[in-house]
Amino acid sequence: MITIQRIRTTHVEYYDFVESLLTSAFPKEEHRELDLQREHTDNNTFFYNNIIFHNNSPIGFITYWDFDDFYYIEHFAIAPDHRNRGYGRKVLKHIDEKLSRPIVLEVEVPVTEMNIRRISFYERLGYKLWEKQYQQPPYRKGGKYIPMYIMAQGNLDCKKDFSRIKQRLYKDVYGVLV
Repeated sequence: MITIQRIRTTHVEYYDFVESLLTSAFPKEEHRELDLQREHTDNNTFFYNNIIFHNNSPIGFITYWDFDDFYYIEHFAIAPDHRNRGYGRKVLKHIDEKLSRPIVLEVEVPVTEMNIRRISFYERLGYKLWEKQYQQPPYRKGGKYIPMYIMAQGNLDCKKDFSRIKQRLYKDVYGVLV
């Protein structure tokens, strides 16, 4: 059975698992400094840092932001020894049932086989690829913008909602004014 639990840094064992998986699953350029990640985890009411359990054993994590009319999944990873067992699909279906508003996320531009597979995975779960120019702002000072696409699930429309969602992500997630 899949369960998802919001954690704080005081949940030391769980938080260490999540932080370790974050730093091994994502390059440094694709996540914020760990001190700021801890600050968000403990003090940002919009930010949810969640550990994923299967039968009470930690298997991954998912972070998301709860905005007024949509959720933004920022990071999602299953531990390497639990991958390719259908957990990713089960977790996203669980999240979809749990969260009451549309969900958006960022994906790499489909130039590699892995990026294409990741987009297909999300499409099979009902996400739509918004093929519109989008640059993920840098998480670190002096970092570079990364070309990405947004994917969305729910009653969001690229033509109508792209600009508003981009502004919200830039401002609240990345601290960039558009």
